[in-house]
Amino acid sequence: MPELLTISDVAKRSGVAASALRFYESQGLIASERTGVGHRRFPRAVLRRIAFIVFAQRIGLSLVEIAAELAKLPRNHVPDRADWAKLSAAWTQRVDQQIAELERLRAGLTQCIGCGCLSLRECRLANPDDRVGRAGPGPRFWVGPPDKR
Repeated sequence: MPELLTISDVAKRSGVAASALRFYESQGLIASERTGVGHRRFPRAVLRRIAFIVFAQRIGLSLVEIAAELAKLPRNHVPDRADWAKLSAAWTQRVDQQIAELERLRAGLTQCIGCGCLSLRECRLANPDDRVGRAGPGPRFWVGPPDKR
């Protein structure tokens, strides 16, 4: 029988709070076995699933998206490098989009944000006659056109 870990062991090893582990379990992202008195015991392989969840959250996937990705993996074996490569291949475009957005935001720190305020001298050059303001409310250069939100 493989070694089973307590929830506190899993929390220590994964760096994820026990409350989050219970939530992940309630959402079907991870699974545990129960002892006779109801204590959770996790297979060691759960550490890889949790690492995957943490990584996926950091790149912006929602828990619903993470659940859909994890559902592609068989529950009866430890996910390997090929499994992770298959899942993460589609994320490259998403990460590239996030990088481009962050670069745009960095540029906006020292440039016009397209608020349509016309209060700065530069706005008359970058946004004559408040062209950007007609595209909608808010910092238009940062939020993009309405169809891209």
